[in-house]
Amino acid sequence: MKSDTVILGGGPSGLAAAFELHKYNKDFIVVEKEDKIGGLAKTLHFGEFSTDIGPHRFFSQTQYLYDMIESMLGEKWIKVNRLTRFLMKGRYFLYPVDLKNVITNLGIARGVRIILDYLKEFFLNKLRKKQIRSFEDVAVSEFGRSLAELNMLNYTEKIWGLPCDLISADWFQQRIKGLSIRALLYDMLLKKFIGGGEGPKTLVDQFYYPETGTSLIYESIVNKVSENANGVVKTSSIPVNIKHNGKNILEVTINEKGTTKTFETTNLISSIPWNELLEALDPAPPKSVIEAVDHLMFRSHVSVFITLDKEKIFDDQWLYFPEREVPFGRMMEPKNFSKELTPEGKTSLMVEYFCWEDGRFDKYNIWNLPKEKVFKLTIKWLEKMGFIKKEEVIDCYIHKERYAYPVYDLFYKKYRDHVKEYLDQFENLQLIGRAGNFRYNNQDHALEMGIIAARNIIEGKKYNLEKIGTENKYFERGTLNT
Repeated sequence: MKSDTVILGGGPSGLAAAFELHKYNKDFIVVEKEDKIGGLAKTLHFGEFSTDIGPHRFFSQTQYLYDMIESMLGEKWIKVNRLTRFLMKGRYFLYPVDLKNVITNLGIARGVRIILDYLKEFFLNKLRKKQIRSFEDVAVSEFGRSLAELNMLNYTEKIWGLPCDLISADWFQQRIKGLSIRALLYDMLLKKFIGGGEGPKTLVDQFYYPETGTSLIYESIVNKVSENANGVVKTSSIPVNIKHNGKNILEVTINEKGTTKTFETTNLISSIPWNELLEALDPAPPKSVIEAVDHLMFRSHVSVFITLDKEKIFDDQWLYFPEREVPFGRMMEPKNFSKELTPEGKTSLMVEYFCWEDGRFDKYNIWNLPKEKVFKLTIKWLEKMGFIKKEEVIDCYIHKERYAYPVYDLFYKKYRDHVKEYLDQFENLQLIGRAGNFRYNNQDHALEMGIIAARNIIEGKKYNLEKIGTENKYFERGTLNT
C-alpha cells in the first residue's frame, strides 16, 4: 500500500497537518495509538459529565487558527470571561500575577519589600553581569526574590519535580519571556488610565473555547478529512517498523488492532515521543542517540475527575496550588468553561497531579498508587480546604498521561540537540508537537506546527518549525480577536 504522507500521532499537531493536507487533496494516513483522538487536548465523557484533561483555553497570535476553528465550529466556538487564581495560605491571588492584587493581599509592607527586592536585583544586574543558567536565576533577576518565591519558584518545582536551580533558564525564556515587574507595573497603569479604568481586553481577560469540550476541534477535523478518500485516521494503531536508507523514510509498518499493514511513503510527520520513534527505526539509530534520548525526561500527569451533587464550587475556570504540602497542583471546574459539560444542578472538578512515572521524589508516588487511594487522598484534601463535602461526591474517575511535559533540566539541550541532529538527516521527516519535538508549547503552537509541516509538503518548502512558539511575548499576552 502507498500513502503520500504518514502522520504519527492524532493530537492537535498531527490532526492540524491532516486538516491542511486535506484542503489541498493530498493523500495521508494518521496513526493514533489511543482509541480516542486529541492527544493531551482530548475531552473525556462520563455519563452526562464531560471534562478536558486540563484547562485548555484557546488563545493565539495567529488569526489563521481562529478562522480555521470558527469555520468548523461556528456558534459552538464560544468566548469565555476568564478568572484564574492561585491559592496561598488561604488567600486568592490573580493569575497572571497582578501587582495591585498582590499588594492588596499582602499589605503595603510586603509590597514595598517586593519592589525593593526587585530594585536590588535591577541595580546588581547593572553593576555585574550575572550568569543566567537556571530558572531560579532568571526568575529572581526579573522579579526579585520576594515575588519569585510567592508562586513562581514553588509552583514551577511542583510541575517539574526538580529544584528551580536545576531547571534550565530556557523554560522561563520560552514560557514567561516578556513578563517582569516592569510589565506588571505597565499593566497596572494601563488599566488605570486607559479605557475608563479597565484597560484593553487581553487574553488575560477572555479566551475562546469549544462549547462541548476541546475535543470538538479535533472531532470536527476528523469529520472534515473523512469527507473524501484521500485521508484516513486510524486509532488504536502504532508504528512497529519504519524503514529508511539513512537519508529518507521509505515505508512505515503499523499494527492496527492486531493487524499489520505496511505503507510506502514519501513523507513522514511525527508527533510521537522520540523514544517510540527511534525504537521503530530500521536500521536502528546509533547507540549514542539511544543513550541521549534516555536522558530526556517527561513529567507525567494524573487527573482525577470528581462528579458532585452540588451546584457550584468557585467562579474560576481553574485554580493553582503552589504550596508544597498540597499534593495536587491545579484544579478546574469544567462548567465554568461551558455549561454544556455538566448536567443542570450538578458540578464537577478535574484535579491534576504532576508526577514521575517511576515515582522518584514523589511523596505519594501518585502514578503507581492504586486509584482508590488517589481518590481518597484527593477528597481528603478537597474537604480539608473547604471545597467539597465527602457526601457530595457522586463518583470518581482517573486518567493518566505518561508524556505530558518535556523536562528542561540543565542538561536537556545537549541531549536534545544530539537526537535532533540525527533525526534531521532524514529529509522527508518532520517533527511536530510537544512530545514529537521535545519542546513545551501550547495548543495553538501545536496546531501551527502541524499546519506548517503540511505546507512544507504542499509547497515543497522548508519553513523552520523550530521558530514556532518563540515569539518574544509572554504566552498569556496579546489582544483577543473579536
